[in-house]
Amino acid sequence: MSIDWPAIRGLYPALQNRTFLNTATFGQLSRRTVEAMTGHFAHRDELACSDFLGWFEDHDRLRGKLATLIQAEAADIAFLPNSNAGLAILMHSIDWRAGDEILTLEGEFPNNIYAPAYLSDRGVKLIEAPWPRLLEAINERTRLVAVSSVNYTTGFRVPLAELASALDGRDIRFYVDATQMLGAVRFDFGAMEPDMLAVNCYKWMLAPNGVGLMAVSARQRARMEPLSIGWRSHHDWRNVDNLHLGTPVLVETAEKYEGGMLPSSLLYGLEASVDLMLELGPAAIEQRVLELASKTRAALRGMGGEPLPFDDTAIIAARLPGRDASVVARALKQAGVMVSARHGLLRVSTHFYNDEQDIERLIAAL
Repeated sequence: MSIDWPAIRGLYPALQNRTFLNTATFGQLSRRTVEAMTGHFAHRDELACSDFLGWFEDHDRLRGKLATLIQAEAADIAFLPNSNAGLAILMHSIDWRAGDEILTLEGEFPNNIYAPAYLSDRGVKLIEAPWPRLLEAINERTRLVAVSSVNYTTGFRVPLAELASALDGRDIRFYVDATQMLGAVRFDFGAMEPDMLAVNCYKWMLAPNGVGLMAVSARQRARMEPLSIGWRSHHDWRNVDNLHLGTPVLVETAEKYEGGMLPSSLLYGLEASVDLMLELGPAAIEQRVLELASKTRAALRGMGGEPLPFDDTAIIAARLPGRDASVVARALKQAGVMVSARHGLLRVSTHFYNDEQDIERLIAAL
């Protein structure tokens, strides 16, 4: 199927008057996404929310679509406000003891550093190691390995299959934050089998901020209790005329980690974004994104930049000899070209709604 990429770009009004190459910071909303949310608000007014139980059926439909996107099962999917909420549930499920260790990569996103480091007063040690020394750091004291699938600063894409193989058969929790990957590059949850995959959907998933998802393996669900209990914790919560008044009996699916109401308007927006991604095809999106990223790296090299040698991600990080990346990013913003700077690197991020003209305007502005 031939995809009309200019028509797809036209679905994103924010791109009309600016050169936006900064999805690693914030994704843009399509007209379809906004219409799905406003349609929900109109529906609320029409029926005065009297059909609210039906909204949950719609969100179960979204679980199935997300499962298709990441090669998981609908039972694996739960909705979150953000990715660190998933990490919190996972970390609270572990009986920490003094001497335990948590492994993460050097230069990780703060979520994967702050939360583990907060356990230091219990004698739990956070180990930060570069790849591939992370593999060598795994030992009998390791209780959790928490990594981002793609580094938010450099664009380094972690060899997750190799890491999963190293953890196979060990009593070590494996957590992956795919916020900087999912929606641009494919992720096969079934093949990778982390204990938990968490995603904040306002970046590459092109959803409103305030909604995320996690996929939790069946083995992890069997040993991980919810962090909070609410009216939706009991398996028969849809029987609102006679809600259970005793100790809740939990379901075995990941839904048990939600507990209460869901942000329905945001989930309808997310569903519209997922529908578009499934319509385009994850493979076609990945090809488009990585081709644009490759062209961006080549263009930066052509004008004297030094992009880092990672060619399998949508994040392009480059050194600009003799120039301050933060100053450059601010000047580009004034010129209508939106990128970012992270730890001395100019960070450019291409999604499927970008095009070659965006790259040309970036280079001209530099």
